[in-house]
Amino acid sequence: MKIGAIVQARTTSTRLPKKVLKELPYGSGITILEQVIRRLKKSKLLDEIIVATTTNPEDNSIVKIAEKEGIKYFRGSEKNVLERYYQCAKENKVDIIVRITSDCPCIDWDIIDMIIEKHLQNNADYTSNTIEKRFPHGLDVEVIAFKALEKAYYEASENFEKEHVSPYIHTTNREKFKVVSVEAPDYLTAPDIRITLDTEEDYALLCAVFDYLYSQDSYFQAVDIINLFKEKPWLKLINKKVLQKKIFDSLEEELKEAKKLLELQELKRAKEIIEKWES
Repeated sequence: MKIGAIVQARTTSTRLPKKVLKELPYGSGITILEQVIRRLKKSKLLDEIIVATTTNPEDNSIVKIAEKEGIKYFRGSEKNVLERYYQCAKENKVDIIVRITSDCPCIDWDIIDMIIEKHLQNNADYTSNTIEKRFPHGLDVEVIAFKALEKAYYEASENFEKEHVSPYIHTTNREKFKVVSVEAPDYLTAPDIRITLDTEEDYALLCAVFDYLYSQDSYFQAVDIINLFKEKPWLKLINKKVLQKKIFDSLEEELKEAKKLLELQELKRAKEIIEKWES
């Protein structure tokens, strides 16, 4: 049985293009993608790490990073990420897929191993720490059995099911699968901390976190981050107004989130237009 981490990465992010090529620590010459890969190498349970990028020529830089770090890469569909994951896992004969996104440079290998162990103990189809969102944002791990991924690949029909890999398994057709949720232990419970990268504000925060912690230990872990935020709670203000990207099952849910965003930006007239349309 092969357990493999598949890291999805591309340079054409809509909110922050080329974000995975930004440096952490700032000015270090080490890209965010490299930080993710190096942290994954600390896992005791991963047999292989593969970067799954796109066939877009702009992503040649991602291939070069994979080669530099001595790991495999796969190139597939840019929009259909479910297909990219399935073909990558199939080509590399991965039995248990650990899904990691390349915008999480603080990913913790011990949390990855914790979730893999839980998945194996329960003989699950899907195991994740994102169902009950109690960990800090940016430590997200999904573990998927190949047979479940294959079923999703052949049966998923909605765009959001293909763009986000696993909604077919954990949301729209959950009754077909054995889904296991891993809850954060008390010392890792901090859902108000956001250490993922989608915006410039997120990058500023990550630069600050790495400035404080990286020189002490280049492989600092989740508990160190949480303790840092306890010591310096003002850090949360840096990206306080950034909304976490979400998957929506309906137009009503999407409009509700849109109103939150408009309110944060004080775009009151635009919000009123939506409310009038809804009524």
